[in-house]
Amino acid sequence: SQMSLKRLAPCITCHAWSPDGSRVAICPNDNEIHIYAKKGNDFALEHKLTEHDQVVTGIDWSARSNRIVSCSQDRNAYVWTFQNNIWKPTLVILRINRAATHVKWSPDETKFAVASGAKCVSVCYFEEDNDWWVSKHIKKHKSTVLRIDWHPSSALIATGGTDFKARVFSAFIKGVDKGAPNTPFGSKLPFGEPVAEVDTDGWVQSIKWSPSGNQLAWASHDSTVTVADASSGQLRPNVIRYNDLPLRDLIFINEGAVVGAGHDCTPMLFANQGGWKLVKKLDQGGGSAGPAPAASGAASARNLFQAKDTRGEDKTETKLTTKHQNCITCVQKYGNGGYSTTGMDGNIVIWDAPK
Repeated sequence: SQMSLKRLAPCITCHAWSPDGSRVAICPNDNEIHIYAKKGNDFALEHKLTEHDQVVTGIDWSARSNRIVSCSQDRNAYVWTFQNNIWKPTLVILRINRAATHVKWSPDETKFAVASGAKCVSVCYFEEDNDWWVSKHIKKHKSTVLRIDWHPSSALIATGGTDFKARVFSAFIKGVDKGAPNTPFGSKLPFGEPVAEVDTDGWVQSIKWSPSGNQLAWASHDSTVTVADASSGQLRPNVIRYNDLPLRDLIFINEGAVVGAGHDCTPMLFANQGGWKLVKKLDQGGGSAGPAPAASGAASARNLFQAKDTRGEDKTETKLTTKHQNCITCVQKYGNGGYSTTGMDGNIVIWDAPK
């Protein structure tokens, strides 16, 4: 069910699509953000955003206001607005002393949240009076927060990280959020209040709400995916164990289906078929396995020594049968029920809706 594959960099840290799906922003595992226009099955480089000083760890492109927010190991976030054909950055002071790990716009786009190694989540909102972004901290984590996801109500944040817990917090900010929030956990939600938590047996590598906000799924480093029913105001977890390597990211395709991907280099489909279970690997590997095509005698000898010299490699590269040749680290929705993946091989692959 694959649509297109393109190698954009030696390694891609993360990616995000423009609202209409015509452009993609990627980080090529350095301090830059590259924006490509998608033309058919090809990609053309349009902009390089170079404001960050260290590896960019998160990019999110807002659906309505067409703003990009990015965060980095340099402990900063920038909000980028497109003016006169250039992307203009605004620095956001996160007040963290460790790397930022992930960033997401709230669904209503009035706030964004940044996870970090400083054991907290910075929730940022725009203050009109001072014309800048200010941040409030959600604490109560014991270690690095790796991933965050906003509830559709924009009032709750789910967090996952390296302290073996999946958590839900209130991110409701008086004066920014209008009215009382409508969530499965009620409407009296002071900012930073923990409303639910579940123990995990591994680091939480990814965490996502379902489109309705009544389910919460997370992928843990012990090769499990957990889908928790949140509709009753408590998290009731269903743990799915599988025999393969751990996932690094996952998304809900709909209320009854989750696609995850990670160290096995293939997306995997989990579905609720009278109970949640692993349905299948979506990339069965139709390519040819074995070593990469060999060069002629003299050239191959030269390549061998060159590989030893420049890359410290002893053996020839092997080619995997899957589309991705290395760990998949980011999965995003794309098009109508489809999704896209990027990974450590520098490939971006666009997939049709899973059948």
